[in-house]
Amino acid sequence: MTRLGRRKTPVWVWILLTLLLLLLLAAGGAFLYVRSLLAPAGGAAYTLEIKSGDSLPRIARTLQDKGIIKNADALRFVMRQDGTAGSLKEGFYDLNGTLTLQQVADKLAGPARIPTVSVTIPEGRRIKDLPAIFKKAGFDGAAIAAELKNVSLSTYAQVKPVAQAKTATNLEGFVFPDTYQFQPKDNARTIVQALVNRMNTEFTPANIAKAQALKLGVRDWVILASMVQAEAANDAEMPIIAGVFLNRLRDGIALGSDPTVAYGLGKDLPELDRSAGDFTKDTPYSTYTRQGLPAGPINNPGQAALMSVLSPKRTLPDGRAALYFLHGLDGKIYVNADYQAHLRDIGRYR
Repeated sequence: MTRLGRRKTPVWVWILLTLLLLLLLAAGGAFLYVRSLLAPAGGAAYTLEIKSGDSLPRIARTLQDKGIIKNADALRFVMRQDGTAGSLKEGFYDLNGTLTLQQVADKLAGPARIPTVSVTIPEGRRIKDLPAIFKKAGFDGAAIAAELKNVSLSTYAQVKPVAQAKTATNLEGFVFPDTYQFQPKDNARTIVQALVNRMNTEFTPANIAKAQALKLGVRDWVILASMVQAEAANDAEMPIIAGVFLNRLRDGIALGSDPTVAYGLGKDLPELDRSAGDFTKDTPYSTYTRQGLPAGPINNPGQAALMSVLSPKRTLPDGRAALYFLHGLDGKIYVNADYQAHLRDIGRYR
């Protein structure tokens, strides 16, 4: 019998199989390599700041150096594929090495964290006090001071009553005391305009109508509110004090408010000196030497003071008009309808 010979596998088949195996190994290696690039890089937490003019290549290199991603080119490729390579925005991005490459790309395509600076303006502060508050918060105090003199920023600050001695020289009374959030790059004009705009929200048609019913224009309303703000020890007293002032205006009685004297003399209230004749010195703001309202607001009143003027408490429990008030040493406010009773309370409580 004749044994059949085993047919040999052609060389080209072996070559093809070898190439196929190499291709599979290469593909597997490439897959594993790409997969490794997409995995978290393991770096520590890092806050990236993107500034105007920053490019994606520079940002990607920074993130690679910080261990947030493994490969800068991979991040650029992913963001180009996602169509987000051109959507970088100024601000801060909080990243860390536990994020995948896709998660980093998604964060960079999303909104930036914009840093803000909190600034609180207490009720009753004067314009002269504000630059120091903003300087302490990191802003240019001198620039703020200059913008606070720009009365064109407020329609109501520009109004000049007939009896006013001179035009307004600053925005006193027309910047609202509140807590604001500003961006560090905000300029003085932007900041002061925000304060004015907030005050303007108080001047609603309904509130203006209430003021007009009391025969007060917006500016008169603010002036009176600033006096109430300066005189009141707390919010509960404000409607009472507003009622006394409104009654005295109605009856043609001098308002006799100490804070107006201090403002006119450029002093703080504790600096007033009766023996030096402070209360007899005439200024456009003194409500001792002049009838009616002072020439302008004497501080920047808050909402409680503004609303107290529109909802005053004008009468005593017996129905008589409230015309006098004083703060006793016991911390209470005493209100009277006649001067003799007022003098009696001064003797008792002061």
